Amino acid sequence: MARYRRRVLVLHDGKARAARIPRTHNVPGFPDGVAGATLLERMAEHATRYGAVLRQVEVTGAEHTDGCFKLRTADGDTIVGRSLILATGLHLNQIPLPDAVHEAAIRANVLRYCPVCDGYEHIDRRIAVVGCDADGAAEALFLRCYTPHLTLLPKAKAELSAARRAELAAAGICMEERPVERYVPHDNGFDIYLQGDATPLHFDVVYPALGVRQRTELAAMLGLQLGEEGCVASTCALGTPVPGLYCAGDIVEGLDQISVAMGHGAVAATRAHNWLRDHVDPSMDVTTRSIRP
Repeated sequence: MARYRRRVLVLHDGKARAARIPRTHNVPGFPDGVAGATLLERMAEHATRYGAVLRQVEVTGAEHTDGCFKLRTADGDTIVGRSLILATGLHLNQIPLPDAVHEAAIRANVLRYCPVCDGYEHIDRRIAVVGCDADGAAEALFLRCYTPHLTLLPKAKAELSAARRAELAAAGICMEERPVERYVPHDNGFDIYLQGDATPLHFDVVYPALGVRQRTELAAMLGLQLGEEGCVASTCALGTPVPGLYCAGDIVEGLDQISVAMGHGAVAATRAHNWLRDHVDPSMDVTTRSIRP
């Protein structure tokens, strides 16, 4: 948006999922991989170089009145703008570990949450998928193209149809019926204790398949309809029923990938720029502003 010579304010709460990525090899242009924090720093530098303003603050409310978007923040501001792009992302449903232990396991590359992002890096490794339901089975079958050493574990209990069980067996995927009792990550592997067994199963990496929660509260406040998975429609980067409102990234139905979010952002920014040109006096200096209540 800033390269369209619009005044742009980017609000974020400092909780971007990408910031937790120790290194990804699935972003175009980084064949040796890039840390999530480094990628975010470069993107922020790029945006601010062309005039965008970044502000870390939690947005707690949103409304669309009198042709403007009004966002309420946790520190008492009201931010007003003529067009809005929502890219609020999602929350992971995580396995139960203390925060410090959980994040250390991610950094050690023994705990991963995105097989599309990281499956290639785990070729021929011993992988456990936690979540013995349709989602867990689908994730295990996806990972089967990377390794034959796969075990599907129920977080609580197995909930699979006979047909799905037969599909897993045909693919050579082991399946445990006993629920997980304890998770013990290490620097070079991951031990999982099943109920009633004092000897752990050892894996190189664990992939929880426990679902996600899209952060679509603001989208719902603005009247957007959510699908069964909690996402907004796949067309929302192109526009929404709310004039001047666009969506990008993981809240949009589709593939949750950095490259996809970037594409959504490019489309949404261009559509927003064109909408402002067509519906707001093009000679106006269209701004966002803060109002203290």
